[in-house]
Amino acid sequence: MHPASISNVLGKLLIITGLSMILPIIISLVYREGDLNSFLISGAITIAIGLPLWWFFRRQDDLGAKDGIFIAFFGWVLVSAVSGLPFMVHQSIPSFTDAFFEMMSGYTTTGATILTDIEIVPHGLLFWRSQTHLLGGMGFLTLTIIFLPHGMGGLRIFRAESSPGQVITKEKFTPRNRDAMIWLWGIYLGLNLLQILLLTIGGMSLFDSMCHAFGTVSTSGYSPKNASIGHYNNAYFDWVITAFMFLGGMTFVLFYQIMKGDWKGLRINTEFRWYVGFVLFFCGMVSWILWKENTYSSLFDSIRYGTFQVMSLLTTTGFTTADYEQWPQAAQMFLYAVCFIGACAGSTTSGIKVVHYVIIWYFMVASIKRIFLQPLSTVSIRLNGRQIDYSMIDLSICYFIVNIFLVLGGGCFMVLSDDMDFVTGMSSVIATLMNIGPGFGTVGPADNYAHISDIGKWFLSWNMLVGRLEMFSALVVFYPSFWRD
Repeated sequence: MHPASISNVLGKLLIITGLSMILPIIISLVYREGDLNSFLISGAITIAIGLPLWWFFRRQDDLGAKDGIFIAFFGWVLVSAVSGLPFMVHQSIPSFTDAFFEMMSGYTTTGATILTDIEIVPHGLLFWRSQTHLLGGMGFLTLTIIFLPHGMGGLRIFRAESSPGQVITKEKFTPRNRDAMIWLWGIYLGLNLLQILLLTIGGMSLFDSMCHAFGTVSTSGYSPKNASIGHYNNAYFDWVITAFMFLGGMTFVLFYQIMKGDWKGLRINTEFRWYVGFVLFFCGMVSWILWKENTYSSLFDSIRYGTFQVMSLLTTTGFTTADYEQWPQAAQMFLYAVCFIGACAGSTTSGIKVVHYVIIWYFMVASIKRIFLQPLSTVSIRLNGRQIDYSMIDLSICYFIVNIFLVLGGGCFMVLSDDMDFVTGMSSVIATLMNIGPGFGTVGPADNYAHISDIGKWFLSWNMLVGRLEMFSALVVFYPSFWRD
């Protein structure tokens, strides 16, 4: 590995983190709730650590594959650690473990919180909390790549932070890494601005609109309200946020193609068609169950609440408009199943991703045909009109299996370490590994993660990082061979 190059990138990452506290400082000046000094002190400490790393290691070598993985893993840990400083200085979250958990949850777009009363936290800190979604949704390291010299291994960092699904679909924006990142961030910020506009037009305050937009397009879930979106009890807000959760779950390359006037990519995209199919099926089933069981007084309300919650969990956003644990068991079962899916590769979402289910399904059908109907045939799977390699099939199957093992093993660990019921234990791992946020049991929509032990919070924080880095980049650093030349 190249320690100088790694130090330089981590230094830039810290500087960007420190400078990103400028917006919360402005919010603190506007509301004057006593949290200004916490940002000034924290920002100064963060930049003071980052500047020497950047300055003394300016002449670096190109980054290798191991360098990219190391930066992707420890960069998220480092940024989450320093980002918790404002909460610790202000004493809103005095514990380092809790502050780290909250910030890791924010940057990984998980949305799981340890705050028992969100609304008493000053506006500046609430904005900073939601801003971590904005930065983490597109991937904090992709922002750093924009500031790297050309040829310094930005592609390796991007690959280390990206999902295996993007490798499978082979979707690209532009030939140059920096140009691709600029396009990504341009589209991403444009969606955020459009949602802010629509929410403010509907009567939501500018501050709340910004916080909720940051948590929607990034499919994250932090809200400045204790009751999340249910605080407003407003159908217009529900449908606007539902629409942008759907958009956040789409592959961002499709937005780029549409902006260029190329609608063919949308038409032939296999994963997008399956994504729409999943949305229609699960939204329809949950809404029908709510209506059939008279959970809500009208069909419209059943569709409104059912669709919102399915979209929230499917896209791993985690917003809520109701306590879905009070819904019929059949509806809860469908919501539980949705937690294992996720949306599209190349989106801001986490989870197993639709593309892996597409490949596994096609492979299963083709294998059954070959075994029982056409023994001499070969298994051929096409995605977006192109045949994919067998290695990509192996990758999808491996990714799915390891996720299931992590859920089962993690659930057992949480039940044993925290002496909790198995529903909460399994759900806490699913909700953090898939970066969803709220789960079932005592980590459900009406609860939070404050009651979990420090050991449990560190383990769940690691799960968040594993889920955000799509598993492999976060696991390979524990292999002894990774550290050998």
